[in-house]
Amino acid sequence: MELPYVLECGVSAAPDPVRGQIVKASIVLVKGKEGSEELVKEIQNYVKEHTAPYKYPRQVVFRDSLPKTATGKIKRNEL
Repeated sequence: MELPYVLECGVSAAPDPVRGQIVKASIVLVKGKEGSEELVKEIQNYVKEHTAPYKYPRQVVFRDSLPKTATGKIKRNEL
């Protein structure tokens, strides 16, 4: 959320045949910004620099919106 082009994001686990589970980031970009491989690498590198190495998202998905409850909380089980 600290990056200027990220409007909102949610993190969840995704199945992985080798590790069992991996970190998956679902990201909503600000209007006018397009998702790309370069942007995925930039996000991954930013997270690696600011958190523990095992916490960076190995899978990044760009979405138009995140699923939310009636009170506005992100529904992580639907990510």
